[in-house]
Amino acid sequence: MNYNRQVLDTPYYTYYVIKSGDTLYKIAKDYNLNPKLIAELNGLKYDEYIYPNQTIILPKKGVQYYITKEGDTLKSVVNIFGANKEALVNQNETIYLLDGQMIFYKE
Repeated sequence: MNYNRQVLDTPYYTYYVIKSGDTLYKIAKDYNLNPKLIAELNGLKYDEYIYPNQTIILPKKGVQYYITKEGDTLKSVVNIFGANKEALVNQNETIYLLDGQMIFYKE
């Protein structure tokens, strides 16, 4: 695994800069992640081409992710995570509950 590819870590995800020859499958294998999850978190299709120098996010272990859908409420998202509402709100700087927003939760 080449950790020089990381550009920034956060408590919830790592920014990753695509290198020549990378594919979502290869990155997922290197980081022991699901390539479909990587695609979803980055608004990509699983088979979409990725470009060198493109930056994506990679989820960290122990963090749950949810991409909001039309009709979601704070209560429904709290129930999906099985989370404490205050903790969920504190861990997400802004929660709009618009279609396609990424929300994360770390116990």
